Amino acid sequence: MNTTEIIRKKRDGFELNRDEINFLVSGYTAKKIPDYQFSAFLMAVFNKGMVTAETAALTEAMLYSGIVVDLSAIQGVKVDKHSTGGVGDKTSLILAPVAAAAGVKVPMISGRGLGHTGGTLDKLEAIPGFRTDLSLEEYKNAIEKCGAVLIGQTKEIAPADKLIYSLRDVTATVESIPLITSSIMSKKLAEGIDGLVLDVKTGSGAFMRRYEDSIALAESLIDTAKAFGKKVIAFITDMNQPLGNYIGNWLEVVESVQILKGEKLESDLAKVTFNLTAGMLLLAGKAESIEEGYSKSVELVKSGKAYEKFIEIVKIHGGNTGFIETPERYPASKYKYKIEAGTSGYVNEIDTFGIGMAALELGAGRRTKEDVIDPKAGIIFNIKAGDFVNKDTVIAEIFTDNEEQIISVKNRILNSVKINNVHSEQVPLIRKIIF
Repeated sequence: MNTTEIIRKKRDGFELNRDEINFLVSGYTAKKIPDYQFSAFLMAVFNKGMVTAETAALTEAMLYSGIVVDLSAIQGVKVDKHSTGGVGDKTSLILAPVAAAAGVKVPMISGRGLGHTGGTLDKLEAIPGFRTDLSLEEYKNAIEKCGAVLIGQTKEIAPADKLIYSLRDVTATVESIPLITSSIMSKKLAEGIDGLVLDVKTGSGAFMRRYEDSIALAESLIDTAKAFGKKVIAFITDMNQPLGNYIGNWLEVVESVQILKGEKLESDLAKVTFNLTAGMLLLAGKAESIEEGYSKSVELVKSGKAYEKFIEIVKIHGGNTGFIETPERYPASKYKYKIEAGTSGYVNEIDTFGIGMAALELGAGRRTKEDVIDPKAGIIFNIKAGDFVNKDTVIAEIFTDNEEQIISVKNRILNSVKINNVHSEQVPLIRKIIF
């Protein structure tokens, strides 16, 4: 096959076949195709798109560039959850132990935060001693012993994805739905799952801000999962404000533990999480409906079983459970600063992206993959859209070791919150469920 001819074919809007796509991916992974040619292919896909069969073929080529974990020897249905990322999105820390306590096997390979969105791995590693670099043998043992495991992508799993993603990042092709789909699904399918729950965010803090784009991405992910014979359900969830109240890696662990201990069960974070968990229970045959799965999830929390399972997960990953049981022992930030509203009225709008970038400035996130995160830095964000505040209401409290950032972060947060006399109708947390 000829690389240039395949690129030209896609550039001109024609459909590529499975062999052509595999030729490109395997050739690039083996360093037989140079960056500049694969970049041209990525831009052709970005401009012309891909049909479902092409996206599935691209996913397959990336999936089999490495090993696919075989969990068939482990009894039980294996179901994972994938989120497209957001601000304060800590649902994985809660739903993994809840689903595992319900008897679902949860093999979870997660990512790190970049830009305004947080990463599950960074949150877990805020727990002293917690290892996310388990070997594949340790990964299997953890699933068998406690029913859930949360690790990072290993060098054996979908190595083509790592190479291609790095190239997408510098060629302005990150936003392509077929490329997003193949990146997500190649890693998820390699985990050894039977089913997948998708949490596709939409709104000011989401990767896909427009509702229509979120729907399109969800449908692409569903079509690809179905092409591989996997059970799948997608939730389109709102990200027009931070999820929960705590933003920052250790702070998000604390809030997750609060819910696992039975607190804040009527919060937006709890409601979104229990819906996603319900989807996992439904796919695993542990519930016959979302409503039943939701009720079972709440009961597992109230009974203490979900919290016990979380402690078990932390232990099997080498984490220090003493900090979970007594979080006040955790090292404190050098500086704490309270931010008042400055005006009275209703919280009409929140720029979630701005809040996420404020947390990044405090040290809770990274602009590049090489940046070092301060696990204790972050924001306790006290308000929700629709709330009424007085001018002296403390809308946020910030935590950082970097005193120089306090004023700029204060201004960014205040500029991200719109307060006026209009009590506007709020968007529902769950915008749509696609079975």
